[in-house]
Amino acid sequence: MQLHDLPTPSALVDLDQLERNAARMADRARRLGVRLRPHVKTHKCIEIARIQTDLHFGGVTVSTLAEAQAFASGGFTDITYAVPIAPQKLAEAADLNREIDALNLVIDHMDTLRAAEKFAVSRGIVLPVYIEIDCGDGRSGIDPDDDASEHLIRRLAEADALDFRGLLTHAGHAYRAHNRAEAWAVACEERNVITAFAAQLRDLGIEIPEVSVGSTPTARAIDDLTGITEIRPGNYVFYDAFQSAIGSCELDEAAFSVLATVISVHPEAGRAVVDAGALALSKDPGPTHVDPDCGFGVPVATDDLHPLPGLRITGLNQEHGTLTGPGVAALHPGTRIRIVPNHSCLSAACFDRYHVVRGTEVVDEWHPVRGW
Repeated sequence: MQLHDLPTPSALVDLDQLERNAARMADRARRLGVRLRPHVKTHKCIEIARIQTDLHFGGVTVSTLAEAQAFASGGFTDITYAVPIAPQKLAEAADLNREIDALNLVIDHMDTLRAAEKFAVSRGIVLPVYIEIDCGDGRSGIDPDDDASEHLIRRLAEADALDFRGLLTHAGHAYRAHNRAEAWAVACEERNVITAFAAQLRDLGIEIPEVSVGSTPTARAIDDLTGITEIRPGNYVFYDAFQSAIGSCELDEAAFSVLATVISVHPEAGRAVVDAGALALSKDPGPTHVDPDCGFGVPVATDDLHPLPGLRITGLNQEHGTLTGPGVAALHPGTRIRIVPNHSCLSAACFDRYHVVRGTEVVDEWHPVRGW
């Protein structure tokens, strides 16, 4: 099958580019002296995770228990569930932890710690647990400058039913960067905050086996990870228009795109419509802090991801995308284009299958995990 044989909208994974992206990050982790534990929420796909981990130790990061279950069934035995766990999900997590080497849990509150300890004691088991710290993102995680944080970790370290695996953080604020230099500054902050806190705890006699960081912008920008044991980037395997805008990659490094067909053209109004809307591209507004008029993804040529001049995706309905600009004059109903979405993770999650391509040849079909 060839690209032009596919229905639209279709999710395309460029296998050559994906393999290059995976190899580059694996090599980067090796040169920085850390393990690579890729975050699979970007693609939720067993086949892609195998490519990512083939060059490293085999651990992965997930953001849902559905992902954890699916990847465990796919042969992955060292999994970090990298969001603070809801106490109501402890039983499901414990059942899976029993089936594999480890399902590492994340905690950032004393109430959750108490619930996890009580549950583990009632089951007669030991649960592996990380503490998440906030390195500046302001989302989840404990404040390393708060005295209560030290108390929480000491309490965890002393709990016989909980195995304290170490510290974990995520520099989500790297996505506010305008360029690689700003992402580098956030990466240094991420490293410095977590390693300083780890050193403080070790001075108190608390063992910190692992120090885990991760985001694609920081992993791509950082040049020194002294004191860090692993990184957890995810988006790098696909990349997207947002990563390109903030300097994490070039646009032609994107391995994920959406194939769409032009279905309506009004050159007099400078407007055209494609059959890929919010349920194919998501409504992620993209890097508006870099380009307020960035639109909902980048329209590119079907063969080489070269941006199509004079076109922006300025509106999305459920199943329709509106393109505007002088480039509309070159379009006709039936014209096919590819769109590099603003956020490949969200766009990929809109599809129940990926069409895997090498050049213009469709070589496989992969199915991501669904649900939570």
